[in-house]
Amino acid sequence: MLRHKSLHPLSHQHHNGLALCVLLERSLAADRSDANLARLAAKVWDRFELELVNHFSLEEDLLFPAILAELGPSPLVTSLVAEHRLMEQMAHSLRVLSSEKALLAFAVLLRTHIRREESELFEQTQGRLSPETMERLGAEFESRAVRVCLEP
Repeated sequence: MLRHKSLHPLSHQHHNGLALCVLLERSLAADRSDANLARLAAKVWDRFELELVNHFSLEEDLLFPAILAELGPSPLVTSLVAEHRLMEQMAHSLRVLSSEKALLAFAVLLRTHIRREESELFEQTQGRLSPETMERLGAEFESRAVRVCLEP
């Protein structure tokens, strides 16, 4: 199904998150040195602070409450919020101790989380939320979404 235009800013951020996962995995496959682990952990923290914090806020402050208000309680939303908290903990941990295992675990969780949001959450809600709500959300996402240019 095509993505509703109001969700494009979130999907763009998802694309960046998936690119980060690929970057982590490829870089770790090529170089497992302590220096590279530290560089990648710093990149995770940078992207976390720059884009993921904003992304989580857009979902938790705007999208999830709209889903709750119009569609009722959602175990999927509850699970996604729990994953947000876990990724926050993981990102903070990487600032203190970077390891290949921790970096790969972060990449796996981020990729799985994004796929769940795209294939389950967005698919389930974009056709069920009212057109007015989708338009309102789209305007808010457009005005508040952090947009970054990817760099290796």
